[in-house]
Amino acid sequence: MNFDFSDDDKMVQDQINRFLRDNCGFDEFRSVLEGDATYSDSVWRGLSEMGVQGTAIPSAYGGVEAGYLSLCLAARELGAHLAPVPFSSSIYLAVEAIQRTGSEVQKEEWLPKLASGQVIGTLAVTETLQEQVPEDITTTFAKGKLNGIKLVVPHGLMADVAVVLARTSDGLSLVLAPLSDVMRKSIDTVDPTMGSATITFKDAPAELLGESHDGWSAMSAVYNRAAVLFAFEQLGGAERALDMAVGYAKERFAFGRPIGSFQALKHMMADMYVALKLAESNCYYAAWALQNDADELALAAATARVSATQAFQLCSRDNIQVHGGMGFTWEYDCHLYYRRSNYLALVLGGLTTWEDKLVSALPDAA
Repeated sequence: MNFDFSDDDKMVQDQINRFLRDNCGFDEFRSVLEGDATYSDSVWRGLSEMGVQGTAIPSAYGGVEAGYLSLCLAARELGAHLAPVPFSSSIYLAVEAIQRTGSEVQKEEWLPKLASGQVIGTLAVTETLQEQVPEDITTTFAKGKLNGIKLVVPHGLMADVAVVLARTSDGLSLVLAPLSDVMRKSIDTVDPTMGSATITFKDAPAELLGESHDGWSAMSAVYNRAAVLFAFEQLGGAERALDMAVGYAKERFAFGRPIGSFQALKHMMADMYVALKLAESNCYYAAWALQNDADELALAAATARVSATQAFQLCSRDNIQVHGGMGFTWEYDCHLYYRRSNYLALVLGGLTTWEDKLVSALPDAA
C-alpha cells in the first residue's frame, strides 16, 4: 500500500512552496504584523492566480478540482511560510460549509467568487470565551434578519461574507450573511495577522444556508474537515520551527563547539522531531479520510488535530529555547511561529475540546 502523496500533488506543493519562498518571507509577515494592512494582498492575489483557493472546489463552480490531498499539501506550505492571508477561514471554513450545506443557487453564486479570491469568507460561531455548547448560541435569525454578536471571528476584519451559526424557529441553523453593513471591532490576539474581530449583527440581511437542517451537526461536520487542513498548517509550521532550531544549533558555537552537540539541546530537538513525525503520520491518515469522506474521518481529524497542535506548540516554544536570549527578542523571528502556534491551537476549540472528541470517536472496546 502506498501512503505517500502522488507526484501531481507534490508538484502542486513545490509550486506553492517556490511562490511563497519568493514572495512571502518574514518581512511580508512583519509588514502585516506591524503595519495597517489586515493581510498581504500581493500574496493573496498571487495564490489566486495560481488557483490555490480553488484547489478542492469542483470545476463546475470555478474551482480547480484537484482534490483534498493537494489542498492538504497547500495548507502545509501556507503554515510553513506563515502566510498572512485569510486562506483558512475562507477555504477551510466558509467554502466547506457552503459546499456541504448550501443550495445549488448559493453554490453557484458564492463558490466561484471564493475560488477566485474575489471574495473572502469566514465562519462565525463563538459567543462565549468558554468551550462552545449549543445552549450558548443566542444569535437569532428570523424574517431574513440576523441579530447577535459573534466573538473572535477569524479573519472577521477582512471577510466579505460569513456563515453564521444562529438560532431559528427550527433550532440552530447555518445562515449566510454578507458583511458589508455590519459593525466590526478588531480583537487583540497573540497573532494579529489573523485579523480577528467581534462582529455585531443588527437586523443584518441574511438567508438560510440551504434548507432547514441541524446547524450544530452541520457545523461539527465542517469543523472535522477543517481540523485536518488546520493540522497540516500546524505541521508545516512545526517543521519549519524545527529546521530553524537545528540550523541555529549547527552554526552557533559556545566553548569551542556547536551548541547542537550539547546533550540538553540534542534531547530537546529529538523530542521536537518525535512530536513532528507523530503528527505527520496522523495527518497523512486524516488526509486519506478527508479525501475519501471515510467513516473514520471524525476519529482521524481529532487525532491529527491533537497531535499537530502539540507538535507545533512544542516546536515553536523550544525553537525559542534553542536560540537562547536572542530567541525572545522582537527582532528575531522565532516568536512569529510561537504566535501562530498558539492562535491555531484555539481557532476550532482548544486542545481539551479535541481530546474529548478523540475519546468520543474511539470505537467501543466492548
